[in-house]
Amino acid sequence: MKIDVLFGTETGNAEMLAEDIQSALESEHDVTCRDLADVDPAELDGESFAVIVCSTYGEGELPSSARPFAEKLDAGSYDLSALRFAMFGLGDAEYSKTFTHGSKTLAEKLQAKGAVQVGERVTHDASSGDAPEDVALPWITDIVAQVA
Repeated sequence: MKIDVLFGTETGNAEMLAEDIQSALESEHDVTCRDLADVDPAELDGESFAVIVCSTYGEGELPSSARPFAEKLDAGSYDLSALRFAMFGLGDAEYSKTFTHGSKTLAEKLQAKGAVQVGERVTHDASSGDAPEDVALPWITDIVAQVA
């Protein structure tokens, strides 16, 4: 199966996790890993399953590398109904009012253009003491099994 692991990051944590997901999947799948800043929404034609890792920045905003992608989504009349995606959010529950809102915002924007989310949006709390990959790798294994 073709899988695009896409990430939106401010400090690099989402990128590192996206690379871990790529490494975990590439022995059995055709996997690419890209920064959302380098992705045009028109490229998301449904040929690949999209796995998106997105952090949250500031007061619940999208991280800087996800903003250009989100702005293109908002400005264009994209039909993403062929796209299936899974969303993983990174955040810190110390900021309870905006915890993982970056990934939530991005998922909503994709769904507004017709994309279909597979499974629940899963999140990681930086305050938990758990490593993000310990949450993300079992999650993505289950998601990919559902899609395949």
